[in-house]
Amino acid sequence: MTIDAKYWTEAQATGGGRNGVAKLASGMLTVTMASPKELGGSGAGHNPEELFALGYAACYLGAMRFAASSEKLGTVPEDATVTAHVGIGPRSEGGFGLKVKLVVALPGLERDVAEKIVERGHFICPYSNATHGNIEVETELA
Repeated sequence: MTIDAKYWTEAQATGGGRNGVAKLASGMLTVTMASPKELGGSGAGHNPEELFALGYAACYLGAMRFAASSEKLGTVPEDATVTAHVGIGPRSEGGFGLKVKLVVALPGLERDVAEKIVERGHFICPYSNATHGNIEVETELA
C-alpha cells in the first residue's frame, strides 16, 4: 500500500513520556502527561489513550460524513456523535495492548442507512485502517 501524504504534523514528548510533556511543533497545544491511577500513576494529567480517543472519535465522525456524502448514503445529522472508549492493559503475549469501542449516534436516520454509514466509515477512516488487524475495535450503533 502506498500513501500519498497530503498533510503532516509534528509532536514532541519530553520528560518521562507518560509522565512528562507532549506538545505540537506549531505551539498550538501543550499537554501535561501523567499515567492514570489505574496504571500506578498520579492521574494528574492526560495520557496517550485519552488523546487517541479524542483523535479516533473526531476522525471517525468525519469519515462517516465523507462516506455519506461521497457515496450518496444520506446526510449525517449535525447532532451525530461518536464516543470512543479506549482501554489499555497487558497482552497475553507480553507487553501492552489497546482495545477500542466506538459508540455511534446517528439520530433520525433509518437503522439500515445508519449501519451502512458506520460500515463505510471504517473503510475511509485512517484510524480504522491503522488499527485493523492490530487492535480490537468494536462499533455500537446507539
